[in-house]
Amino acid sequence: AIRLIDLEGFTQEECAKQMDVARTTVQGIYAEARKKIAESLVNGKVLLIEGGEYRLCEGFGNGCGRGCRRHRHGRRFAGSDRGD
Repeated sequence: AIRLIDLEGFTQEECAKQMDVARTTVQGIYAEARKKIAESLVNGKVLLIEGGEYRLCEGFGNGCGRGCRRHRHGRRFAGSDRGD
């Protein structure tokens, strides 16, 4: 949820669709993740990132569920400057 909302700029509704969960579920996941990040930054707690299955958009087709927003809006994405 953090990656989709804060990094990719998805709305909570778009994030919910991408994750195939309810918007209220995304709200809870997002709030808990932000709390853990804040605790890590402020109190020096260890932040362990693990689990979950996800697939990153490679910028082709509609596999990302958004009609490949990165290409529609001309945004660069990981791997786009590898010279492939």
